[in-house]
Amino acid sequence: MPALVLLGAQWGDEGKGKATDLLGGSVDYVVRYQGGNNAGHTVVVGDQKYALHLLPSGILSPGCTPVIGNGVVVDPSVLLSELSGLNERGVDTSKLLISGNAHIITPYNVTVDKVTERFLGKRKIGTTGRGIGPTYADKINRVGIRVQDLYDESILHQKVEAALDVKNQVLTKLYNRRAITADQVVEELLGYAEQIKPYVADTVLILNQALEDDKVVLFEGGQGTLLDIDHGTYPFVTSSNPTAGGACTGAGVGPTKISRVIGILKAYTTRVGAGPFPTELFDADGEALRRIGGERGVTTGRDRRCGWFDAVIARYATRVNGLTDFFLTKLDVLTGWEQIPVCVAYEIDGRRVEELPYSQTDFHHAKPVYETLPGWSEDITKAKSFSDLPKNAQNYVKALEEMSGAPISAIGVGPGRDETIEINSFL
Repeated sequence: MPALVLLGAQWGDEGKGKATDLLGGSVDYVVRYQGGNNAGHTVVVGDQKYALHLLPSGILSPGCTPVIGNGVVVDPSVLLSELSGLNERGVDTSKLLISGNAHIITPYNVTVDKVTERFLGKRKIGTTGRGIGPTYADKINRVGIRVQDLYDESILHQKVEAALDVKNQVLTKLYNRRAITADQVVEELLGYAEQIKPYVADTVLILNQALEDDKVVLFEGGQGTLLDIDHGTYPFVTSSNPTAGGACTGAGVGPTKISRVIGILKAYTTRVGAGPFPTELFDADGEALRRIGGERGVTTGRDRRCGWFDAVIARYATRVNGLTDFFLTKLDVLTGWEQIPVCVAYEIDGRRVEELPYSQTDFHHAKPVYETLPGWSEDITKAKSFSDLPKNAQNYVKALEEMSGAPISAIGVGPGRDETIEINSFL
């Protein structure tokens, strides 16, 4: 049975939660492999809307085991709050598994994140201020706190003291902030230990055994390809690898286990935070996309920047991730436009460029080259098959598929769980 990776093919917020939830009833495990509570998934089940930030979307699917992998950074207070909220709504969260090797977002990581971003002023990156970047920095600097450390108080205290040695110097001398005591941090973290303990497991072993037993495992990325720390629009990126390779390191499975890589594409383009965005709209069309699409960040509450579909980015995502399929979301949002521009290339210093430039300077100066496709006015939210779509909507999908370099195997025509057209099965 297959191991699938499902990830964002743009700047995140493409609708991965809807896609993961759609597959959740058919898979045995859904695994978050990177990021933290800076990600956000909105899942609509019947008349119920769920906003998930840290938990895998598969937690809403009975029979599916949700897993937080070793590559994720975990804020214990957010985790427990999210679990409590779901339990109050009758969702069974007892099957959740958390890797003992996942790193903990500590209170000082959050403090450092906020004061650093504020200090940057106009040069700020646009982080969520939730301590994600500083936690990954601690991980790389080998002063991080892992979930398993919560169960050895002596080790935990030593590690917190080591991490605070430098951070307190920065907080007090550079940012004029009060020093943080190790005892204070340890006491708070130990307060979470017993509540989290029932979920902690050797997830690497469990997932590999599941694949050996022909179970279906879905790896769910947070953020999107263009926010990847190595392959995104650096430095306006996240601090981990949402791309397909991140699933291997962030969950502990070998690349030969992965049989399919599905990229989620919005029928237009959005991004949250700072950074270059060639097709961004500052006119009535951009405002209409934002309003009709409900483009507000699930985690941040910030309005998303909106623009037309960018095929250059889609081709890049296909290449970097080795995409085998696309899931196109929010096609219904485009209903009502007589003409729909699509970015097919960039103009950079008078040159036409059809692939994403590796130079940050070039990408910053890229201007979109558009082709215009005829739109449609018919309501498509009730469409159950590709042939149910208006002819111009079909042609729009076919054009995006040809430009993007991988087949579009599913189409979202509304926010609901059942408002999806499946063209090719993912399983």
